[in-house]
Amino acid sequence: MKKISLFLFILLAAFTVKAQVNVLSIDVAGGKTQINKNIYGQFAEHLGRCIYDGIWVGKDSPIPNVNGYRKDILEALQALKVPVLRWPGGCFADTYHWKDGIGPLNQRPQIKNVFWGGTVEDNSFGTNEFLDLCELLKCDPYISANVGSGTVVEMVEWIEYMTSDDDVPMANLRRKNGRDKPWDVKFLGIGNESWGCGGDMTPEFYADLMRQFSNYAKMYGGDKFDRIGCGSNGSDFNWTKVLMEKGRNNMDGLSLHYYTIAGEGWNNKSAATGFGEELYFNGLKKGLYMDELVSKHSSIMDQYDRDKRVDLLVDEWGIWTDVEPGTIPGHLFQQNSMRDALIASTTLDILNKHADRVKMANIAQIVNVLQAMILTEGNKMVLTPTYHVFKMYNVHQDATLLPSSLFCEQYKLGNDQIPAISSSASVDKNGKIHVTLSNLNPNKEIKLEINLSGKGFTEINSGTVLTAAAFNAVNTFDKPEAVKPVAFKNAKKLSDSKLEVSIPSKSVVVLELE
Repeated sequence: MKKISLFLFILLAAFTVKAQVNVLSIDVAGGKTQINKNIYGQFAEHLGRCIYDGIWVGKDSPIPNVNGYRKDILEALQALKVPVLRWPGGCFADTYHWKDGIGPLNQRPQIKNVFWGGTVEDNSFGTNEFLDLCELLKCDPYISANVGSGTVVEMVEWIEYMTSDDDVPMANLRRKNGRDKPWDVKFLGIGNESWGCGGDMTPEFYADLMRQFSNYAKMYGGDKFDRIGCGSNGSDFNWTKVLMEKGRNNMDGLSLHYYTIAGEGWNNKSAATGFGEELYFNGLKKGLYMDELVSKHSSIMDQYDRDKRVDLLVDEWGIWTDVEPGTIPGHLFQQNSMRDALIASTTLDILNKHADRVKMANIAQIVNVLQAMILTEGNKMVLTPTYHVFKMYNVHQDATLLPSSLFCEQYKLGNDQIPAISSSASVDKNGKIHVTLSNLNPNKEIKLEINLSGKGFTEINSGTVLTAAAFNAVNTFDKPEAVKPVAFKNAKKLSDSKLEVSIPSKSVVVLELE
């Protein structure tokens, strides 16, 4: 009896030791799904200082610019390799009448932004300016059409203005405004948040309206762009069900919106700075809910579309915090911390994992709004921790997702816990393997063993790490490089198919293997 008890004790002890080993297994030869580059897409709405005083300052501004676009922002976004940019909203899209934003600047009417702070805008940034920006960034335009307060006629005239090469009035109006050739518009959103600010519609009503607008979009645009139906608000799975039942043949993609709220709710969200570990943990946990959302919406879509013809687009996501003290509440200007960088990295890992259905995502937003890539103040510019994550992760764009399984310890706080590590693995067209790793635990370094099967590697080409002294660390205009990527050296090759990585606390790491 004593011998049996001793054996069970030794077996239990061995299992416990094994359970504490963090192992990532990657099948290098098993990749089949491409990670669409558009998962790393961006979103620019007429909201606060995103467009005006952000991207656009005008040709006469003392701030260095290229034909009105801020030069420093233009260069930073080019370095980011932005694949797709969504515009003009957001809620703003369903009050936007595109003809107000074309032609000579001094003849464009001023408009009041009724959704975001009541700001009066001069319309100096319109269709031509947006589509020219996309060409400068070498990214695909994603236009959100006005369905909430617009008409089918207004939409099809916009389509002709942007994409037609015929001798028709709207194409000729474009030529009169200085653009001979049509632009290459890749995506057209049929409204935005039609369940809320885009019209307060039921899914049944919107499905019928979407079919009408989408039919004429196809008639006038042909196969020039994908038509994107307005999808669910977070966990409204019935909305997805109704849209797939009634409208799956009238759209090429269906959107999904989800914002991370680290606090107790919309009225108690969380400060963007100075928060403690509970709000740090809650932000990460709420961000990880994206996996469940995408899985359940994809499952509903699979019931009606087994061939995955209709793409899922998470075209608004990110953490939404309280605005910075002293700023206009309706302008949604918030700081960006190491916590936000980890929410970005874990969300991108989730979207990579679902690359068979998810073909685009657009973080909200690109400059000065919500989880922004860039913040500006006068002629100063700050790259946020989230910007650095997106730049580190662009190695996954259009690469092949490598199947992987992760066994890791938990990051525990009180009675709650989440996985301490998040990861993605891909191989690019040149055969280089990229592994991105995040350690969510703010209190300890974690050792991870990575095992490759199907094919080995000869060397670790490079490594980069993003971390900070504190999980609530931010980049400020006085200290713009408090959080920035540096070379990573704590990866050790153990064999042709195995390496060991020591991941610093609260950090994001990218490795290149060849």
